[in-house]
This record gives sequence, structure tokens and C-alpha cells, in this order.
Amino acid sequence: MNLIDEPTTGLDPRGRLDTWDVISTLVGQGTTVLLTTQYLEEADQLADRIAVIDSGRVIAEGTSNELKVSLGAERIALTLTSPDALDETLRVLERILGGSVTPQLDSTRKHLTVPAPQGQRTLLEVLGGLEQGGIVVTEAALTRPTLDDVFLDLTGHPASAEPSPQPRSEAEVGA
Repeated sequence: MNLIDEPTTGLDPRGRLDTWDVISTLVGQGTTVLLTTQYLEEADQLADRIAVIDSGRVIAEGTSNELKVSLGAERIALTLTSPDALDETLRVLERILGGSVTPQLDSTRKHLTVPAPQGQRTLLEVLGGLEQGGIVVTEAALTRPTLDDVFLDLTGHPASAEPSPQPRSEAEVGA
């Protein structure tokens, strides 16, 4: 077994992909790799099993798919043309989704994510409601939860809000 501790920290995209190829080759040759990483996309790409660690404790483990499915519903990701459209967008979302909606917002207040309890049907209803309200979106997508979503849901806070030691994910790659 090989232990690889955060192998892609500070690498450019080409270096990261090359490192992923080396790890995949090792696994393909029958080597078990214990990979520690804070880049959950990396764990998603490489790991057969993932352990999420928060404040030094394992708080969840499973395959990438098992962890994502634990969050349930798909999500709608919207990018608005302007942050000025956010309040009206929230009113449309509340009408369609029922009750108060608390989206995940980025710092620009232009990109937001909300649950899509009925998947594609919810997305179509939201897009129709936004169009009727005169709200223009530059992007709209139906997405599955990511490992970042899993981490945030499990810990209740972003990684940057975590006191030392930083939370880490350990990923076991291969058999």
C-alpha cells in the first residue's frame, strides 16, 4: 500500500491530470493507495471509498455515489444576469417550491443552487416561472449533489470556517 498526502496541492491543471494518471496507473497495477486530499473533486475522480474527516473524526464513509445519494434530491443551479434579479428570483422559487427557500449563493449573488425535489419537472417549472417573471438566466442546470455539497451538509460549515486542524478527506483508491 502507498500513502499519498495531498499530491496535487499547488499544481497547475496539466500537472494535476498527470498526477491523477500516475495514481490511476498504480491502482491499475494492483497497488492500494491511501490518498489524503482537501480537493473533493480529486477524491471523486480517483477513490473507490471515501472517508470524510472533520475535526479529526471520521464522520462519514462510503463510495462517492453512496455519499452523494445520502443528500437526496437533485439540485437546480442558476446563474442570473444580474444580482438585482435575486429578490424576484427568490419569490418565483418560493412560489414553485413552496414556503421559504434558502438557496446556496455565491459571493456575487448571481449564482444560486436550490433543491429540485422532482428533478427535471421542477427545473422546467422554475424556468417557466422565471421567464414569466421576466428574469433572464445565463445558465441553468439540473445537477446531482457534489462531494463538496456532502461535506458542507455533514459538517454544517464550509472548510474555511473550520478551526485547526483543517478537515480532510481520505480516499482509498484500488483494492
